[in-house]
Amino acid sequence: MDLAKKVVEKMMNGDAFSHWLGIEVLEVSEGFCKLQIKVRDEMMNGFNIAHGGIAYSLADSCLAFAANSDGIQSLSIETSISHTKKVESGDILTATSKGINNSSKTAMYNISITNQHNIEIAQFKGTVFRTEKEWFPNK
Repeated sequence: MDLAKKVVEKMMNGDAFSHWLGIEVLEVSEGFCKLQIKVRDEMMNGFNIAHGGIAYSLADSCLAFAANSDGIQSLSIETSISHTKKVESGDILTATSKGINNSSKTAMYNISITNQHNIEIAQFKGTVFRTEKEWFPNK
């Protein structure tokens, strides 16, 4: 198993929230991640559309997995999201990361979230702090 998959598997094993969301890891490689969830009734808000935190949480997990996929433990320090379309129960959301900048101390990613019709429903931007700790120091 390559390092990126090994890191994400370890992260997912300890991530009860991502399991509750129903996150499925579609693809992961160094600096890249693609995740998917199905929006459920219990994710709806008072307007009968998905709570904004659902798309945010999916994107946040995508950021975390992409940023840690090179084996260096990285933690988010700044994130933002723009919601562009409503999300309804039954929608299938896919989050895809794109690395923007990567230095020894920080990295930036854009995460695009689309629905099952390939319509973008949100755009997420995240910056992470890259620690010097390795996920698997004794490889």
